[in-house]
Amino acid sequence: MSVTRTVTLSDVAERAGVSATTASYILNGRSVEMRISADTETRVRAAVAELGYRPNRSARSLRTATTSTIGVISDFVASGHFASQMLTGASAAARADAHLLVIGETEGDPGVEALLIEELLERQVDGIVYATLVTAEVTVPPALGRRRTVLLNCVDPSTVLPAVLPDELGGGRTAAGALVRAGLRSGLHVVGEDPTPNALAGVLRLQGIRARLGEEGLGIDGVVPCPWTVAGAYAAVDAWLADGARPQGLICLNDRIAMGVYQALAEHGLEVPRDVSVVSFDGSELATWLRPEVTSVTLPYADLGAEAVRVLMDPGWATTGVVRLPMPISAGASVRPRPAEVPAS
Repeated sequence: MSVTRTVTLSDVAERAGVSATTASYILNGRSVEMRISADTETRVRAAVAELGYRPNRSARSLRTATTSTIGVISDFVASGHFASQMLTGASAAARADAHLLVIGETEGDPGVEALLIEELLERQVDGIVYATLVTAEVTVPPALGRRRTVLLNCVDPSTVLPAVLPDELGGGRTAAGALVRAGLRSGLHVVGEDPTPNALAGVLRLQGIRARLGEEGLGIDGVVPCPWTVAGAYAAVDAWLADGARPQGLICLNDRIAMGVYQALAEHGLEVPRDVSVVSFDGSELATWLRPEVTSVTLPYADLGAEAVRVLMDPGWATTGVVRLPMPISAGASVRPRPAEVPAS
């Protein structure tokens, strides 16, 4: 049985007619610094291609104290489109900085999380992104508090670790602003409640909604509690309307709730936006399929992932603090302008 010999840096140097030191300088991007001619660099890179040389990353990491890898610890990798978008953004930013992601999913199991962290630290990754699917307060494992770590879509109030999150408070203000600009002054309700322990999205969105309406001397007339699901929203709003409720504007805390709301309104003879204006959150693909398309405050998942990696790779990462990315609104056709109310004479 023949054994294929690994191509070495010395083989590349011999083929190019240069010293191994010169070849090393070129492959480590130091041609200009060492005043190596363009012709020499061309010969070395041609030899690399001809011989199929692959640099020894382990040896390189010993010399530079870097491994060109970033670890991602999360609870959500296999959980759907939003998670995929966040990781896509993180991966693109990592590649732009000549790094690759090493991803581990915990499924919320502390034991698995501990093993994954230990594995990534043994691999000597250049940094770790600790991410959650749900925007939430978390307690970061102690091992990460001593390492280059950035929190993604979560925050730990007990640490000074940098964190990148969506601006949920601002998103709530934006959602309420869409109804205010349409001239709605009464009959405004929020649909949904946040059932996840330590979750921040629902709480902050509601705070933002109240704050924006308060600036206009308005308030919400009530909250229709329900899970963040199509079926849960439908059941809650169906029962609410059956009791005689007739809202003018509804702010749904996510697009799945909006879908259930649409169904319940239709079954009670109410049309969006003729009878009821609706605003939602997420900016998901589901929002574009609703008819009429729902106006939805967008979660910038890809931007969140990319920003977390950029912060992680920044030399001043430790002093970054909490970064909150804006949540823009995607205008659909679910909000109808109302004529200004004329005071009674």
